[in-house]
Amino acid sequence: MLARDQRTPFSDWWWTVDKLLLVAIAALMLAGVILSLAASPPVATRIGLDPFHFFNRHVMFLVPSLMVLIGVSFMTPRQIRRTALIVFAVSIALIVLTLLVGPEVKGSRRWITLLGVNIQASEAAKPSFVIVAAWLFAESTKRPEMPATSMALVLLLTLVTLLVMEPDFGQTMLILTVWGALFFIAGMRMIWVFGLAGAAGAGLFGAYLLVPHVAGRIKRFMNPASGDTFQVDTAMEAFWNGGWFGLGPGEGIAKRSLPDSHTDFVFAVAAEEFGIILCLMLVALFGFIVIRTLTRAYATEDMFSRFAASGLAILFGVQATINMAVNLQLIPAKGMTLPFISYGGSSFVSLAYGVGMMLALTRQRPRTEIESMEGASAQRAYA
Repeated sequence: MLARDQRTPFSDWWWTVDKLLLVAIAALMLAGVILSLAASPPVATRIGLDPFHFFNRHVMFLVPSLMVLIGVSFMTPRQIRRTALIVFAVSIALIVLTLLVGPEVKGSRRWITLLGVNIQASEAAKPSFVIVAAWLFAESTKRPEMPATSMALVLLLTLVTLLVMEPDFGQTMLILTVWGALFFIAGMRMIWVFGLAGAAGAGLFGAYLLVPHVAGRIKRFMNPASGDTFQVDTAMEAFWNGGWFGLGPGEGIAKRSLPDSHTDFVFAVAAEEFGIILCLMLVALFGFIVIRTLTRAYATEDMFSRFAASGLAILFGVQATINMAVNLQLIPAKGMTLPFISYGGSSFVSLAYGVGMMLALTRQRPRTEIESMEGASAQRAYA
């Protein structure tokens, strides 16, 4: 099955996929299982569930996520584009449905239950949006007369508007950051980049003035005495308690009182029980995945693959950075998962979908295959 002279789908995948990237992702998933076992039992016990409830579900989510990751990594760029367009359209429909009939939790409507499964549609919208936007930017480089950039802007405004209506300002800022990075990578003029940055800053200031929830978090970050900062303070104490090598597995104190120790603040639990050394190893893993993907993306000659892989890597890296920065009190608190480490079914599957596309887009395809894709695109344009 793995012989180079035997052309099977699996052998083609095995000899073209980035194995170092695959190993790094597997290591991150394994770390997530270990940290879920360390961080989730106190939370489950505190709310009256079986101590291993969240751990068992984390492992359960791991199975379909691996299937999605490996399955998507077999796709060609054309299949990725078509699939992402469908996923994005379904995600937008589900977000609208969530706003209409979804339950309100802490002032937000982000979840909807379908067939007994809780779904956060905005998670699936993120990687699919990156692919569709990269597709449009790639087309704009080939056919300048096509209003691809305007279409990408319309899609951005549509998704951002829906996210603000939930409201989910963390995901909104993440989407804006990735879209702006893609806009820059596609070679757009700097005046547009600065204009978009100014618009994003104005939007954040407007949210501060008009949305009490956002204003409260920013005020607590600037002046901790102005409100409840229990979670972030406890997370910082966990870093101090753990030191370089940690207190030992199961010996952490912070997880006994942190409500979100298995989701938003799992990085702090890792620091307390396993030490700053492990945290630095996690940071190195995230950094390796992002830099490796960007390097492979830069090496490819297909513009769509270059833009899409870069956008997915930036999405992955910025999300991880936001979570770790919140744990370290470097930015205002924001509920965002740490990729493959935090508990969360929708997040886990959508991350697997995005990473699977990263693996697919960075595979070492023969030059003839790339030329055939470009030739087919040119024929469609001529027609």
